[in-house]
Amino acid sequence: MTEATATVYVPPFSRNDPSPIAKWFWTVDRALLGAALALMFLGVALSFASSPAAILADESITDPFHYSWRMIVFATGGLTGMLLMSLLSPRGVRRIAVLALLGAIVVMMLLPFIGDTVKGAARWVDLGPFSLQPSEFAKPALIVFAAWMFSEGQKGQGVPGVSIAFGTYAVVVALLLIQPDIGQTLLITTTFMAVFFMAGVPLRWVAVLGGIGAAGLAGIYLLFPHVQSRVAKFVSPGAEDTHQIDRASEAIRAGGLVGRGIGEGVMKRSVPDLHTDFIYSVGAEEFGLVLSLIMIGLYAFIVVRGMRKARMLNDPFEQTAAAGLFMLLGLQACINIAVNLNLIPTKGMTLPFISYGGSSMLAMGLTMGFALALTRRRPGAYEPGASLYRPRRMLSLR
Repeated sequence: MTEATATVYVPPFSRNDPSPIAKWFWTVDRALLGAALALMFLGVALSFASSPAAILADESITDPFHYSWRMIVFATGGLTGMLLMSLLSPRGVRRIAVLALLGAIVVMMLLPFIGDTVKGAARWVDLGPFSLQPSEFAKPALIVFAAWMFSEGQKGQGVPGVSIAFGTYAVVVALLLIQPDIGQTLLITTTFMAVFFMAGVPLRWVAVLGGIGAAGLAGIYLLFPHVQSRVAKFVSPGAEDTHQIDRASEAIRAGGLVGRGIGEGVMKRSVPDLHTDFIYSVGAEEFGLVLSLIMIGLYAFIVVRGMRKARMLNDPFEQTAAAGLFMLLGLQACINIAVNLNLIPTKGMTLPFISYGGSSMLAMGLTMGFALALTRRRPGAYEPGASLYRPRRMLSLR
């Protein structure tokens, strides 16, 4: 008697579904993904609040929601990139990061010849309907590449990982200073040094690097007049023109607890770059302290949860790369919000996932996608009780 073979039905997206998408769904950190999606949604929503006022600076634009429609396109591209990158294996993350870093360096080298100069800085390549800022993509790519080189240096197999990482960092920083882009330089330097420390650098090097960093800050201040001007505006606001930050501060104060209401903000009409660098002040005026705390809470959740996940990873590369990426996102958010609150001099830096900008949104999608890929649950990826700072081989500093 022949027994009939029973076919077992496996519902789509169940834990037993063997498809790659189902495996991704059950291994990716859905809480981190949800927080990133919430920030993207807020970015699109705030673009509808800021676009009608932002177009006043360009008489050629007639559609009041011109920037909003473009923001939807950018957010769709950023979301697509984030989801695609989150499907990668750690080896795939390394490969894409190396390609992105090489591409960004090549384009940055060509910027003095093909770049568009805006406000005295050549940072963008005009591609018709879209302007590309290569330094945005260099940030996450450099962090992943540096973490890889530091982990190779730990293995003690003769790979001069530290030398390669610092040499690449020096090239990127030099190209940023040529533009010049001081804000991105400081952000990349801070995150790079944090990754270096987390990779197992001897403590004596912390003091050495701190001294070099202080000397670098002094040199930047002395060599770049616009940096001196911004510091002077921050230190002596009464003696300098601080119209931009004054209007942003007024907008935040006017918002109060719950804001003026959707579309009721008035200070945004006199805040330059309101839809990019100062989108936080637009949201604070129209939706108040409540929305501000929600945004800050989402960033804090991503960074804290992400760093906790990175701490428990086994592989040194995955640990330092994931931690560096989450730190990069968190530091950029802190810098933008601190500028809006007049806590530090202006930097010209976007608010991740919120500010208008194609390069920023796509690069943040790349950053978050890399981080999600590295923190996915994989066999042997996590060790219960593992720590990012557990004793391990010190870096070979060569």
